[in-house]
Amino acid sequence: MVSELVTNALRHGGGRYILELSAGPDTVTAAVSDSNPAYPRERTPDINGASGGFGWHMIRDLTSRLTITPSPGGKTIHAQLPR
Repeated sequence: MVSELVTNALRHGGGRYILELSAGPDTVTAAVSDSNPAYPRERTPDINGASGGFGWHMIRDLTSRLTITPSPGGKTIHAQLPR
């Protein structure tokens, strides 16, 4: 999930990102900030492998909580997993 968030930030978020990882007693959280204010969009996965489309579905399915916070000049995606 972390790899997918970072890859998406590199590909769609302007090429620069900040990754923050944290752990609590019951959860692990990855927060990825990038400079693109556009929210991720869901698209139909390309089963032939040419154009992707699997990442956002995978992130949503794996996380117990997923939030997107707009910020000046970008956004931060917080993805939380149970420990």
